[in-house]
Amino acid sequence: MSILINKDTRVVTQGITGKTGQFHTRMCRDYANGQNCFVAGVNPKRAGEDFEGVPIYGTVKDAKEQQGANVSVIYVPPPFAAAAIWEACEADLDLAICITEGIPVRDMLEVRNKMKQKVAAGGKETLLLGPNCPGLITPEEIKIGIMPGHIHRKGRIGVVSRSGTLTYEAVAQLTDLGLGQSSAVGIGGDPINGLKHIDVMRMFNDDPDTDAVIMIGEIGGPDEAEAARWCKEHMKKPVVGFIAGVTAPAGKRMGHAGALISGGEDTADAKLAIMEECGFTVTRNPSEMGKLLKAML
Repeated sequence: MSILINKDTRVVTQGITGKTGQFHTRMCRDYANGQNCFVAGVNPKRAGEDFEGVPIYGTVKDAKEQQGANVSVIYVPPPFAAAAIWEACEADLDLAICITEGIPVRDMLEVRNKMKQKVAAGGKETLLLGPNCPGLITPEEIKIGIMPGHIHRKGRIGVVSRSGTLTYEAVAQLTDLGLGQSSAVGIGGDPINGLKHIDVMRMFNDDPDTDAVIMIGEIGGPDEAEAARWCKEHMKKPVVGFIAGVTAPAGKRMGHAGALISGGEDTADAKLAIMEECGFTVTRNPSEMGKLLKAML
């Protein structure tokens, strides 16, 4: 069991004919059950062709009808990526995973509003992971995105993070300590994104095959505090928390577009304090995440 994806997921790559899309589709197909999971690509100008045996369709809808695709991964360049997200939603996929970094905020605002309107009108909800995220992995079953597969092991620890590299750091520590992962989810660092910490924590809480969770956040925004408060009321599993950016100066925008401290509850110290108050075991040292979690089991 896992959250969001498993060995039976059928994936369509939007942007499969670009260099990035080709490289990562190849890497994902080479991982675990990838040969069976990556069933289609999309490029309106290259329909009818194929990429190393993966058929290319003109639209996501065609890929869904012809190959049963239910999840999309998006490597489309920033100016066109929001339209690609919307195309996945219009095709009624279960999940769209947007890896693309640098999508204009206004584009994301528009597509998020359209997604909300569609659901409000009774349409199917397509979940969005990202943009500007590494994707997600269910170890030894399927990986969708840009994470290094070899550091992951199948197991019972969930990982959710806004930072790609810190996801890999947490996973590598767990694997080194002999603890596998149920799923590792990178939600991305943009200010307007899809699934939040709270959404993924709910899924891990409901997942019978996840025993504990590492939750990694960053400075800026209310998301981690909201997730921590939800966990205080509902979470039945132990959680280790880490916030990147303890030394970041207030008012300065950092690398991730979402990481801007405005003061108040969105500094690293404030978030760590809230997480601790809500029952998390927190650390200010990222090299301790795995050890702390192992000690809690």
